[in-house]
Amino acid sequence: MKREYWLVLIVYIVMQLSSLIGVPLVLFILKENGKTLSIAKQLAIPYWLIISFSLALFIILFILRKEMRSTRSERKGSSLSKSILWAFFGVFIALFAQTLAANVEHLFGIQMGSENTQHILQIINAYPLAILVSSIIGPILEEIVFRKILFGSLYKRFNFFISAVISSFIFALAHMEPKHVLIYAAMGFTFAFLYVKTKHILVPIFAHVAMNTLVVVVQSAFRDDIERVLRHAETIQHFIGGFI
Repeated sequence: MKREYWLVLIVYIVMQLSSLIGVPLVLFILKENGKTLSIAKQLAIPYWLIISFSLALFIILFILRKEMRSTRSERKGSSLSKSILWAFFGVFIALFAQTLAANVEHLFGIQMGSENTQHILQIINAYPLAILVSSIIGPILEEIVFRKILFGSLYKRFNFFISAVISSFIFALAHMEPKHVLIYAAMGFTFAFLYVKTKHILVPIFAHVAMNTLVVVVQSAFRDDIERVLRHAETIQHFIGGFI
């Protein structure tokens, strides 16, 4: 693996761990500037997410600046029109893969709904600007780290299936929801496919950004309806389970 790639991984890991120091620091600063404790607690996490993710993206793009310039000059990969088509349809492929994985999980008794998604929605409700992290900055970072670097490095040594499975599994574990590992892995597998198919990292980035944005918007707009449907689905599951 290239030296630059190792630096990117270090920056990404440090960013993920930085909340242990960053959030208490922001909380202290907010309190010192006259915010009440309750308001400071609501704002500390979204503030630090925006700061840490933005800073990490800037540093990572700076580290990869030479590679990005050389990639543009070589002009490898699918044509612009094909890349746009794959990026567009990639959103629906990713949603289909996610839905299929969710149904498989449901067969094994895993409850629908993601705690991670609900936590993100709570953060966005407290500070709407945090949607930049969940819908734009976060997906860009994840595609660079898990597809371009991790999957790309594995793909140079192994076939697509092995490389996609390993990188997607690590991608799933990074979301800290073990019970939904299949859903995240299915998404990672889809984005890896888009990357290989087009040889443009911007294609899975677009699909990932669009999918996350769509999920956040839909869940925010129809939150009550979704919760009612999930409760109804759980009731049916328990009812059927009683007969079995």
